[in-house]
Amino acid sequence: MENGLQGRPALLLVDIQKGFREKDYYGGERNNPRAEQQARQLLEHWRRQEWPLFHIRYSSRNPGSPLRPDQPGFAFMDEVAPLPGEPVLVRSVNSAFIGTDLQARLDAQGIDTVVVIGIATEHCVSTTTRMAANLGYRTFVIADATAAFNKIGINGERMSAELVHQVSLATLQGEFATVLTTQELLSRMPAPVPAPGN
Repeated sequence: MENGLQGRPALLLVDIQKGFREKDYYGGERNNPRAEQQARQLLEHWRRQEWPLFHIRYSSRNPGSPLRPDQPGFAFMDEVAPLPGEPVLVRSVNSAFIGTDLQARLDAQGIDTVVVIGIATEHCVSTTTRMAANLGYRTFVIADATAAFNKIGINGERMSAELVHQVSLATLQGEFATVLTTQELLSRMPAPVPAPGN
């Protein structure tokens, strides 16, 4: 797995939505309370460099979900709210590539590298990362800009959010992505490359 970043990497902000703060719905325990702040740091860096970025959100079909489009939880968290003109993609499945034109947008801009951050590590972050790798993109996941929730195992055992987070990242590392921290990623950032046609 190549560790350097080249060209114009795209930032995928996956499901950083207010509904994920409704603890009663998601089981209460979440790890990495600073994930949103780390995501904001990366988002601000991308904005300064004028690199491509995509805000992606989940539109739940579950009647009880706080992520339904008619619920306040559908909105992006304030820390990473899109600016006017920044692309927002909406889908109703785990992968950001299904039900959206994300792949077409990336390919049209000649992007071959994606950086994935967001919620939840074990669900949509993982699924999007795996599909990005399968589609041939050089893929990075930022460990401290993602977060997971506690889980109950198939035999009833309780697994902490931090354990779920770490195991999820371990299953991605090397096989589907390079896992880095925010600071490790920023230390490898290349100089900006003009968009095609500029």
